[in-house]
Amino acid sequence: MIGVVDYGMGNLGSVANALDFLNVPARILKGPEEMAACQAVILPGVGAFGDCMANLDHRGYLQPIREWIGADRPFLGICLGLQVLGESSEESPGVAGFGVLPSPIVKFQPTGLKVPQIGWNRVRRAPGRELCPLFRGLPDGTYFYFVHSYYLPGVEGWNAGLTTYDVEYASAVWQGHVAAVQFHPEKSQQAGLQLLQNFVEWSVE
Repeated sequence: MIGVVDYGMGNLGSVANALDFLNVPARILKGPEEMAACQAVILPGVGAFGDCMANLDHRGYLQPIREWIGADRPFLGICLGLQVLGESSEESPGVAGFGVLPSPIVKFQPTGLKVPQIGWNRVRRAPGRELCPLFRGLPDGTYFYFVHSYYLPGVEGWNAGLTTYDVEYASAVWQGHVAAVQFHPEKSQQAGLQLLQNFVEWSVE
């Protein structure tokens, strides 16, 4: 069973529909107590960093998610679900993230490019990280769909996918059984479905 965390914001329906299309047993979690019955957890996200952390706290998810990740249980963060793994974000000064990724999240300051980045962009394998299980069967440089104004500059030992939007940044991270992506696999057509299928299969290995 794959659990999709419901904290009152995020693209829950799209993620759940993608998993249903793949015939993957999944449920939208009504509370953190339901995590115990799951083999893997997905944290989707759309919205502001501060609101996300506040809602997770209000619904009692902060400590259970910390413990889940700390135990190296299968976890996938999507978009804002990647950003809250960082230490903090320029979007919400003074609000702490989970701190799994020892880096702040920063805002794009591109020259001649629009913010937010909206649309398709390439994800390249990070050097030495070609075996990331999320990308099995996908060509290097596959395009995925992005919508975001803030990004993770990169964290050594975690970078799995790199994307350039005026600057190069980490669009996918992976260590152990914990992974997260800045793009939206549930909106990325066949490539995104393949990535979600890879995560499901990886979570039971």
